[in-house]
Amino acid sequence: MNTPTHMLIGAAVFARPVVPATLVAAMLGGLAPDVPMFALVLSSTRLAGIPQHEVFGTLFYSDSWQAVFAVDHSFFVWGLLLAFGHWRRHLILTAFVGAGFLHAAIDFVTHHDDARRQLWPVSDWVFRSPVSYWDPNYYGGIIGVFEVGLAGALTVLLCLRLRQWRERLLVLGVSAPLLISILLTGDLHGLHGMG
Repeated sequence: MNTPTHMLIGAAVFARPVVPATLVAAMLGGLAPDVPMFALVLSSTRLAGIPQHEVFGTLFYSDSWQAVFAVDHSFFVWGLLLAFGHWRRHLILTAFVGAGFLHAAIDFVTHHDDARRQLWPVSDWVFRSPVSYWDPNYYGGIIGVFEVGLAGALTVLLCLRLRQWRERLLVLGVSAPLLISILLTGDLHGLHGMG
């Protein structure tokens, strides 16, 4: 799914209105697994001047990039951190890491050609889901419609649940790029370079 949707899902599951910092932690946790990808894509396209089609057509699938994605989407890395946060009863750490783990789990079932080695470092096996959140060859259109509905519903749910206006503005700020992109372009995957 698109990163804003991961952030909204993480917030819906892990943010606690009585502890406002958990909202930010969960949002950042939902973002965290994709940060290395954003850094690689931006440095390649903006700094190195590599065309976007080459970045997403070749570099994205290279061994070096996939090695990075294996770490940032590893069930073992996120799972150990989640167990540590839970053991320490650290609500903010648990919100951050729980959202990151949930991001990896959702990507496990919504990525086909661009799937990650999520069992790293134990195995290099890759599960290629029969469903892709962006690829129309693997139900991307259906998943895209579901994602838009989910993002909209989570935005409403979070705005109703959260107590402070600045928290609601954060939620709206996260969902806006996804929802506005769809409204302006009519493309369900406007934030994804492969769509």
